[in-house]
Amino acid sequence: MMASADEIYIDIIGRGGHGALPHQTVDPVVIAAQVVLQLQSVVSRLNNPVLPSVLTIGKIQSPGGSTNVIPNEVHLEGTFRTFDEGFRTKAHKTIKDIVLHTTGALGAQANVRIVKGYPALVSDKQITSTLQEKAKQYLSSPQVQEMPIRMTAEDFAYFALERPSCFYRLGTSNHAKGITSAVHTDTFDIDEDALEISMGLMSWLAV
Repeated sequence: MMASADEIYIDIIGRGGHGALPHQTVDPVVIAAQVVLQLQSVVSRLNNPVLPSVLTIGKIQSPGGSTNVIPNEVHLEGTFRTFDEGFRTKAHKTIKDIVLHTTGALGAQANVRIVKGYPALVSDKQITSTLQEKAKQYLSSPQVQEMPIRMTAEDFAYFALERPSCFYRLGTSNHAKGITSAVHTDTFDIDEDALEISMGLMSWLAV
């Protein structure tokens, strides 16, 4: 239902200098741009197209850089997510190879650190099917919907590795009350009636 989630940290070390004299530098900004573009091939060319995967670089920093200053270093941070453990392992190696080879070819150095996070979340088919029908008994059938897979991640995945499990989501918005903001926003709120529904549903499913 949800992807694995790993964090990527990359330091590219070049040689800074004046922006008007780039030939006297090893520009880590230009090299970082090459690295970001090359990393996209991990998903677009190394991955099976039918397998959802994503590699996103969400943060680029160049301490000491300015309009006319080429910095000594650039720091990149991102995330890699997939549903396949075999590809996950392969991609980690390829990410490191791309970074080290690209920076090395352009005269810079690099440090790459990948922090392995949550595994993919896999719900047991039989338990999920059973609980889906039981949920329809507790709620009305239109209220119980099958959710598409998501590239977000969830620590419940660790439980699902140990025991057959079912992960479900509970709707907490209420358009009539104006409660519509998504999670991870500064306007997020819930319809507190969902708390009562949640406790009742979980108790019903457990019984």
